[in-house]
Amino acid sequence: MPSIVSIIGNRRPDNYSAHAATLVTELLREAGADVEVFDGRTLSLAFPGEPEGADAQRLRDAVRAADGVLFTTPEYHGTFSAYLKLVIENLEYPSVLSGKAVAMVGVGAGRIGAVKSLEALRCCLAHCGAIVMPHAISIAGVRQVFDKDGKCLNPGAEQALAGVAESLLAFLSGRNTV
Repeated sequence: MPSIVSIIGNRRPDNYSAHAATLVTELLREAGADVEVFDGRTLSLAFPGEPEGADAQRLRDAVRAADGVLFTTPEYHGTFSAYLKLVIENLEYPSVLSGKAVAMVGVGAGRIGAVKSLEALRCCLAHCGAIVMPHAISIAGVRQVFDKDGKCLNPGAEQALAGVAESLLAFLSGRNTV
């Protein structure tokens, strides 16, 4: 059974990143994966140079022990969230992401979704030494894709998010290569 850490890189209440991450996490668990979720709304992380708290060590330990990582981010001003960057900063240098398989999901309100944030996140994660899965998913028009309770209203988006779970599990089981 693979172990996966899911990181929601958004601190806003009722955010769409959490809705997308929850759907993928449920699919991973249904397939037998052990998934630990780190939600930006509940994490307390320090900026570089500040004393770190227990959440940073708990996050690092979980990522270090995991087989794979799922990152979910909104698109803010053409890039991934500042909070997700803070998460990555708290994963040490050299990063505990080095050699880890990572999948990415981005959500955005506009017509192109989170394409730009996923491009930037891919570069950042690759620089940290992560093995970035090639099938990142950008969910466009996210306000119409999920209802207020997080239910996915768009079968195409749901299928795309299921593909993220499937490709990460396939890679971790050795059935797929990057």
